[in-house]
Amino acid sequence: MWVLLLVSVTGFLAQLVDGAMGMAFGITSTTLLIFLAYNPAAASAIVHLVEIVTSSISGASHIKFGNVDWHALVKVAVPGAVGAFIGAVLLSNVDLSAARPWTASILFVLGALVLYRFTRPIILGKKRRARARWLAPLGLVGGFIDSTGGGGWGPVVTTSLTASNALEPRKAIGTTNTAEFVIALAASIGFLVGLGPSEIPWDAVVALGIGGALGAPIAAWLVSKAPQRLLGILVGNLIIALNVRQLGVSFELAQEITIAAYVAVAALFIGTLIYGIKLLKTDRLPKTD
Repeated sequence: MWVLLLVSVTGFLAQLVDGAMGMAFGITSTTLLIFLAYNPAAASAIVHLVEIVTSSISGASHIKFGNVDWHALVKVAVPGAVGAFIGAVLLSNVDLSAARPWTASILFVLGALVLYRFTRPIILGKKRRARARWLAPLGLVGGFIDSTGGGGWGPVVTTSLTASNALEPRKAIGTTNTAEFVIALAASIGFLVGLGPSEIPWDAVVALGIGGALGAPIAAWLVSKAPQRLLGILVGNLIIALNVRQLGVSFELAQEITIAAYVAVAALFIGTLIYGIKLLKTDRLPKTD
């Protein structure tokens, strides 16, 4: 009973972060589920089944608040679904944990790019329309990483859309969250095929889903009100913090090195946030559509 209650609370907090910043529901939830002795494939299956519900609520909320770019949505969602299905079937039968350090390294670099993009002391130009030629491979890779790692769609897609200046932060977040419904559905089908319904802990699915559903509409409202520069800085710091931890675990770093890395991440967060607040006074961001 207490374990399921903890899973439900985690679902609420994870969706609050995910809906407001475009990432971390899967990573946070999967980490807890594995800590509670669920195997990686079952944990990822639970998360994606829940995300069918939470992403649909989050997506509807983002649509209501005007946070979705439909052109980009279509281009990332379809190949993303293909990647998610393939990844889910593979994870159900193959151990892909050796790839996690490399994925974390890539995401760490993308997080640094986001920070660079939103801490430049210049007037941000008009956003460009996201182009189809790189959105499809982005969706394919994002969907595959998401299903094999129990999360990652938000970090890969939101980061790329934001760092490239293809979309402003709130639309990158809203588009990513809305497309996640398609990714979650495809991954869930893959896990049902690969694992079978009897191998999925449905009580954990319900508990995580209740918490996540309660957090989704609140998060969508928050992102529509947040300053865009500060939102980008927070997204970048979140990606870096999550992947510093993943790298430390994957490479089994010494405790002293791990502590030093956490201190550096905390200092980076405080410094960039203060700097971003100062830059808000000189920003003249383009009006959104």
